[in-house]
Amino acid sequence: MRTTPAKCSKPNFKIHHRPIISAAIAKEQQIVGENEIQKSGFNFKKYMTEKANSVNKALDEAISIRDPPTIHEAMRYSLLAGGKRVRPILCIAACELVGGNESIAMPAACAVEMIHTMSLIHDDLPCMDNDDFRRGKPTNHKVYGEDVAVLAGDSLLAFAFEYISGFTVGTSPARVLAAIGELAKSIGTEGLVAGQVVDMVSTGVKDIGLDRLEFIHIHKTAALLEASVVLGAILGGGNETQVEKLRKFARCIGLLFQVVDDILDVTKSSEELGKTAGKDLAVDKMTYPKLLGLEKSRQFAEELLAEAKQQLEEFQSLMAVAPLVALAEYIAHRQN
Repeated sequence: MRTTPAKCSKPNFKIHHRPIISAAIAKEQQIVGENEIQKSGFNFKKYMTEKANSVNKALDEAISIRDPPTIHEAMRYSLLAGGKRVRPILCIAACELVGGNESIAMPAACAVEMIHTMSLIHDDLPCMDNDDFRRGKPTNHKVYGEDVAVLAGDSLLAFAFEYISGFTVGTSPARVLAAIGELAKSIGTEGLVAGQVVDMVSTGVKDIGLDRLEFIHIHKTAALLEASVVLGAILGGGNETQVEKLRKFARCIGLLFQVVDDILDVTKSSEELGKTAGKDLAVDKMTYPKLLGLEKSRQFAEELLAEAKQQLEEFQSLMAVAPLVALAEYIAHRQN
């Protein structure tokens, strides 16, 4: 069984051996990154607030209450339940980095959030993780019943593609089509679904190993984060080299997101995280701290952060790249 985490920058989800960097070097890289952002005059908190407000407004306008009201209420209940909107903001930031603007990326950003919300609704179901709370509120099936919750997720998935295809303006049809294909791939049997299935069959298995754990999280968690960034880069007019650099960046922060999530599950209470442990299921799931230990998991997170930021080095404009650098830092060091 491999005992060191892997490099995440190769295409087609192929990952390879890579030694863990020292905590001292990782800390130094974190300080350098934070200093660069401060020198640029970039206000991360303001940026996140403004972009999240724009995304929330667009989501609210995208899905209104109409007949039949119950399904639209259920869709809105989970879609507008809060959250920091990291995925749509990544989409917008990548679009702006390659020369696009927020209006071009917004339909794709909303589509990504709709699909992410669908995955949360379905994950919370009794047949999956069996969670009662999400973001501090009762889960969708607890409010509307399991049948409506399933259909609310299905409806969000379908509407996401309707929305990105029908409302994206300011870019070519070829780029919209490429973005749609990218998004579909990220949630099918080469993405989210693959990760979820392997996660399910691995529950309770004590010796799954690092390779399978990485497969689960690269597909279940990282694939949609990767799609968020790549969609923005494609729609914003990025060339092939730029898109692939941003793809590698996103793959690193996608895996980073899950490593940090696993660490938080060990170091924070369910109440602090705004969720309950999946009844009888979460305790049987393999995590990075269980496999590597807490300290090595933290070191792996810092390595992924360093590798993610390395992919952004060729983008010369500090102000343009600052949001993605700051988002990577946020994902690495978030507390909930």
